[in-house]
Amino acid sequence: MIRPAELTAIRQGQIDLAFRRWDRPRVKVGTRLRTSVGLIEVTSVDQVATSSLRAEDARRAGAASLAALRAGLASKAERPAYRVGLRYAGPDPRTQLREQIPDAEEIGRLRAWMDRLDAASSHGPWTRETLRLIDENPGVRAPELAEELGRETLSWKADVRKLKEKGLTESLAIGYRLSPRGEAVLDHGGPARRRDPRPTGTGLPRSIGAQATRALHAAGVSTVEELAGWTEVDLDGLHGVGPVAVARLREALGELGRGFAG
Repeated sequence: MIRPAELTAIRQGQIDLAFRRWDRPRVKVGTRLRTSVGLIEVTSVDQVATSSLRAEDARRAGAASLAALRAGLASKAERPAYRVGLRYAGPDPRTQLREQIPDAEEIGRLRAWMDRLDAASSHGPWTRETLRLIDENPGVRAPELAEELGRETLSWKADVRKLKEKGLTESLAIGYRLSPRGEAVLDHGGPARRRDPRPTGTGLPRSIGAQATRALHAAGVSTVEELAGWTEVDLDGLHGVGPVAVARLREALGELGRGFAG
């Protein structure tokens, strides 16, 4: 429920509050939320009266004004309002885990864990079949992969998240791919599979959306670094790349200390 621009501002320390209408608190102090920018930690949860809110609250929440903050809380007024403190808590540990190549002992533990998932599944063994399918179809949309397995999309995506928790897969702007860790687990005990070289550079941010990602891929752009030679006018000319996507790409270039041309 936190928008991409707000996530970026939290990571940069510009926002440290959020306001929500809940029937009861939905998060606890100390909770760490996994997001597209890394971990966001909940530092406080307090019920507040909207009449007590001040301009400083609006600023810290990233609202345009106190009036805008109160207007955003006007719906569901029968529910209490909560002030939620937030802070950036570092990168998602799964990002580092994906790059860690397991030794034979750890691969044995991971494969035993996969066996337990297969045995407990109501739709039969799925772990290795899913890893193989993602390996052979990087960047393909989840509905298409699920359909190939005869699975319902949401159920299959929930299974893929279990593999992601162990660092075996990673989500792309569109679809998935195996991590180096996942490749090692899948290849163990047999010949290494022939794969295209992994792309170098920073992947396009998922927050730009699938339509913008497809447009950029069609234009030959697959990393943030490749955008440094583009102008914003160039991007505006691509069907499917709107102002929000351009803003996200500008932020991604800025994090690398770079910017658009021109």
